[in-house]
Amino acid sequence: MHELSRRTALVGLLGTGVAVAGCSGQPASSTPPVEAPSATPTPTPSTDAPPRWPLSGRLLKDPADAKHAAVAVKVPDNRNEHPQRGLDQADIVFVELDGYRDDSGYSGTRLVPVFHSSMPDAVGPVRSIRPVDIALLSPMHAIIGNTGATGWVLKYVQEFDSYIEGMLSYMNTKGTGSYSIDSSRIRVLNGVRYYDRAVVCHPAVLAKQTKKFRDGPPQMYFPFGDADAASTVDGDKVKTISVPWKSGNSYNMGYTWNASSGTWLRSMPWGPHVLAGGKRVAPSNVLVISAHQHYAKLRSGSGHDEPIHDVIDTSGPFHYFQGGRYVTGTWTKGDVSEPFSFALDDGSPLVMAPGQTYVELPDKKAKIVIKN
Repeated sequence: MHELSRRTALVGLLGTGVAVAGCSGQPASSTPPVEAPSATPTPTPSTDAPPRWPLSGRLLKDPADAKHAAVAVKVPDNRNEHPQRGLDQADIVFVELDGYRDDSGYSGTRLVPVFHSSMPDAVGPVRSIRPVDIALLSPMHAIIGNTGATGWVLKYVQEFDSYIEGMLSYMNTKGTGSYSIDSSRIRVLNGVRYYDRAVVCHPAVLAKQTKKFRDGPPQMYFPFGDADAASTVDGDKVKTISVPWKSGNSYNMGYTWNASSGTWLRSMPWGPHVLAGGKRVAPSNVLVISAHQHYAKLRSGSGHDEPIHDVIDTSGPFHYFQGGRYVTGTWTKGDVSEPFSFALDDGSPLVMAPGQTYVELPDKKAKIVIKN
């Protein structure tokens, strides 16, 4: 019943017209994290001159094509919320904690696909904002497709509205065509209609609703370069990756290198990660940014403590996987609006290959298992 009580956030969404926030929880807080950086990577400069899409690193023929807002969409990721739509067209997909705990620890994960170089017709299901979204999305000036947030999280989001726009939720954009309802995914339980798996976002339409961020991302989000210059060219070989999300190094997200496609085939704890329509999730890059996780309430207001990723004014270890190889090093992030910077173990700057990047954000204590 715990899960059901959390999911009632979208009950009667259409019939009542009442905007009820979903769960929330992770940081992008102005509260300094516990550890000072043990190493300080210097920000990675642009690795070459050709213009690139700022979130995928792919070459950009006409810079004017990138002059539109990046759209992030909050997508649930627990088993009964699959299949999802539109993830295959994202430039970046962040994997973060869901908003509540069960007996084995945190319940699971939530995704944040970000669209800029490509805008799918539909992305879903759509759920609520987490505080860590502010830290992850502020450097790219994204707008967030969502169904709301609890009171203290909304207050937190509004503090950083010069960097991101989180108020373009389902309820706040009615009549614009930015969202729709997939009637096939409305649930009826004991006579009550639930819309928590039925809301769909239309990123290209939502992008037009912002008055702030029409110029798009102001900087390259990751240190992209040409594939033949990527740091992994000289990295160690790897065939499979396992990233745990629960205590005891369980609830693992898996990636298997597929040389024929040049991608990492992603798996959920219960099997292959397959989208609506049958397409397998298969990013070019996998970036694991390990950060301290804990529970907290960052501001006053309604809502309870939520799981927090400490990624503000701190550092931690990273693993970068590409081309069947990997490298490791230290990530550093300053304030909420600053991008991550990355230094390899030898102190040199990381260079990433262009393509879709899945960013896993497990706890620092999680044991990443790499097999060749």
